[in-house]
Amino acid sequence: MEKENVLFVCTGNSVRSQMAEALLRNLGGNKFNVFSAGTTPAGVHKHTITVMNEIGFSMDGHRSKNLNEYKDKEFDYVIPLCEVAALSCPVFPGKNERLNWFIEDPIRVLGDEERRLMAFRITRNILRKKILDFIKEKSPK
Repeated sequence: MEKENVLFVCTGNSVRSQMAEALLRNLGGNKFNVFSAGTTPAGVHKHTITVMNEIGFSMDGHRSKNLNEYKDKEFDYVIPLCEVAALSCPVFPGKNERLNWFIEDPIRVLGDEERRLMAFRITRNILRKKILDFIKEKSPK
């Protein structure tokens, strides 16, 4: 069985795409090669690390990557996680399916630390559900 290549794209590659990468890599078993990148990489956000650790997913080894790192790679699925990423995402070689999963950026939530962490948890939980649905629907047979 050949693994399918999946790329998650957002602006900073610091929150949503990092979470999605970790979730699919861990929940998808050995069915997918998972990547993430950003249009303007900004480093993995500290709250991303915190809320992923809360559910037992280590972010060790994760780093923000620029889309240019993958410009010559073929993907089966390219999944922009925000409109900005969708509009600026290049066309990759091969036949890839583009799935737009526009999810609010928790970095934009203002307030105290607990309110901000709650926004990151909500984003993580939304992505977890979408990833589980994706695995059911798109897993290589």
